[in-house]
Amino acid sequence: MAAVISTNIASLNAQRNLNSSQSALSTSLQRLSSGLRINSAKDDAAGLAISERFTSQIRGLDQARRNANDGVSLLQTAEGSLASTGDILQRVRELAVQSSNATNSAGDRKAIQAEVGQLLSEADRISQTSEFNGMKLLDGSFGTASFQVGANAGQTIQATTANFRTNNYGNNEVGTTAPATTTGAAYTAGSFSIQGLQSATLNVGTGDTAQTLAASINGATEKTGVAASAKTEESAKFIANGVYSLALTSDNGTAANVTFTVGASLNASGLASAVSAFNDVSASTGVTAKLNSSNDGLILTNAAGNNITLANNSTNVAHTVTAAAINGAGTVGTPATIAASGGTATTMGYISMNSDKGFSIGNVTTTNAVVAAGATLNTVAGIDVSTVKGSNDALKILDSALSSVNSQRASFGALQSRFETAVSNLQSTSENLSASRSRIQDTDFAAETAKLTRGQILQQAGTAMLAQANSLPKGVLSLLQS
Repeated sequence: MAAVISTNIASLNAQRNLNSSQSALSTSLQRLSSGLRINSAKDDAAGLAISERFTSQIRGLDQARRNANDGVSLLQTAEGSLASTGDILQRVRELAVQSSNATNSAGDRKAIQAEVGQLLSEADRISQTSEFNGMKLLDGSFGTASFQVGANAGQTIQATTANFRTNNYGNNEVGTTAPATTTGAAYTAGSFSIQGLQSATLNVGTGDTAQTLAASINGATEKTGVAASAKTEESAKFIANGVYSLALTSDNGTAANVTFTVGASLNASGLASAVSAFNDVSASTGVTAKLNSSNDGLILTNAAGNNITLANNSTNVAHTVTAAAINGAGTVGTPATIAASGGTATTMGYISMNSDKGFSIGNVTTTNAVVAAGATLNTVAGIDVSTVKGSNDALKILDSALSSVNSQRASFGALQSRFETAVSNLQSTSENLSASRSRIQDTDFAAETAKLTRGQILQQAGTAMLAQANSLPKGVLSLLQS
């Protein structure tokens, strides 16, 4: 090998290796100090791209989890307000039951109505003032909201609230008018449909009563959301100084005999015997009697909606009975005269169809049973328990109102459970993605410290060898000295 001094190959080689070990040592120090295997794109270009996508997903999932928790807070706020509204409605219902009792005077009912008015005002105030982060929750302005519960577009949960102003919910009702008191069948065969939650078509037979028709409607309640009640009320008037023998058929299969004498005056005293005679057989007939508002006749009632049939077996031809159906509004229909010595007449009941949701009656092919109509909303704000009828009507309104409130609360509760499940899933997904990113991006300290030790040793050895390589050209001096 030639002895040269212009080019020190050994020194150049030592410098190259020293630079390489210096770079490796710097990389190890950077990774150990930052905790990251990838500190710049040159460390792992593909790994950097993959880990950054993971980072986007992880940060999006973490924010979505916070969003879902905010959604839970909003729903808890709304549900809490509805719970207070439900408590108010329960108290108002309690007062309506109290007011419908016969022991209350008009003044008592007025006092009860005063409390009802204040309670309903508070219920309306709650619906107007319940809010979350400045957003009204129960006055109808919130509508449907989308909660972003995923890292990507379109990953949302929808939440809907209704309008719980007291003038906006209550009982949706369609009533029928009782057919006129008659001696023959009142219904014609046919059908009608209820368009509620779902549509249902119901058939009507000539032998149906308000009771059987209501039972048919109730049989489809699960499908339509509409429930029905039936009631038969009949106005019965008699002749003063009359001796009556009547055969009464309603719930009973065999006619019950009702005999009484009407006094000289058509008043409470003169009709007392008649009231007692009807009520004495009510256990079998299901028909109760009371004086009408003017005390000149009776109101016969079958609370289940069965027909009331009267046969006049009185022997005196002058002792007729005047009977007429009464509808749900308390209006007395066209009267029919039941002649003595065997005359008969049948009074049918009326039906009230109710739902907390809107519905309508259509496709009617029968007469005197139902009419095509849309439901009328009787609102919570309109509750008035100052009369017995108002108290009874209030119960229907409050039952529907409570159903609406409880249904919305159940919806909020289900959404809270869904949000909590979403939060759990988001946490799990974020955790797994973080683990995946860690395997790509994070420093393995065990391996990297070994590389650091190797680099330090190579640095020290390289420095020593560079010093030796730099001293090699000095050997040429010995040649010059000789």
